[in-house]
Amino acid sequence: MSISEKTIATPTTHYGKPSTATWRFIVQRTTGLLNIFFTLYLIWVVLRLAGADVAAMGELLSNPIVTVVTGLLIISSAIHMEIGMREVIDDYVHGEGALKATLRLNTIVAVVVAAAALVALIKLAYWG
Repeated sequence: MSISEKTIATPTTHYGKPSTATWRFIVQRTTGLLNIFFTLYLIWVVLRLAGADVAAMGELLSNPIVTVVTGLLIISSAIHMEIGMREVIDDYVHGEGALKATLRLNTIVAVVVAAAALVALIKLAYWG
């Protein structure tokens, strides 16, 4: 049996546990659907703030509902980004060590981007 036949015969060698892959599939589709609604919300926010000054932006973001929905938008986008990049990395990065390192880096980047955006949101919401 050749190496490729072994990999095909046991897909867990490259793709991990089937339940994890299924969970990622469901989460990616769910965040994608949520991001459609979040995009409409973001368009509303941008149109609401068009031509407004910094004080108006601070006033809008200090509304708890707007802050929470914007935070959920950030989290949903970061999760969706991490899963999407994971799919690209799985397809194009070869070698077990390189794959693991790249997947870890992908997760770290997604967490750092989400954390930075959430910190910026909290700063804008509470301190203008």
